[in-house]
Amino acid sequence: MTKSSKQLLEESKKRRSYREFLSQPVDIDIMKDCILTAGTAPSGADKQPWHFVVVTDNKTKIELRKKCEEVEKTFYEEKISKEWQKDLDKLNVDYQKPFLTQAPCLIVVFKEMYILNDKGEKEVNYYQTESVGIAIGMLINALRNAGYSSLTYTPSPMMFLRDFFNRPKGETPVMILAVGQADLNYQLPELKKKTLDEIATFI
Repeated sequence: MTKSSKQLLEESKKRRSYREFLSQPVDIDIMKDCILTAGTAPSGADKQPWHFVVVTDNKTKIELRKKCEEVEKTFYEEKISKEWQKDLDKLNVDYQKPFLTQAPCLIVVFKEMYILNDKGEKEVNYYQTESVGIAIGMLINALRNAGYSSLTYTPSPMMFLRDFFNRPKGETPVMILAVGQADLNYQLPELKKKTLDEIATFI
């Protein structure tokens, strides 16, 4: 068991968020397996309050990128705080999101706040944010294990994604994962993870 945990740790340390991807298409069957893996996550009352929209169509990706950059341009020019911008400077990011059309696959994650039953009544879900967060973590790890890189992206604001993908009103968008083979020529920023003492307390 110790060996396997160490192995997973070392493999996980290699996971980085590449913002440039190769054009090589993803294996859709692998994507399905990874999403099913995410679907095994624990959830409040086992409601499984998640939905994954998998996008490989180039036209859709182009339209999505255009819409994302519209809202992001407003965010960066009018809404972002100086402190937030300073924290982002080390990542060298702005409102332009070329990875949305460069990545061969986008997985748009929604959390299901409630559904409408056959009588038109709301059936609520519990701990939606926590449950979906766990599922996303499992999805990222499954993609990494399958040899794919993924980049987490949260446009601000992102509610337009619900209408863009014609999802029910009971769903709220959480994240876009850009997925594919990373372009290893991309210059990764120098980042340092916190130590065990900084992130954990043992009693």
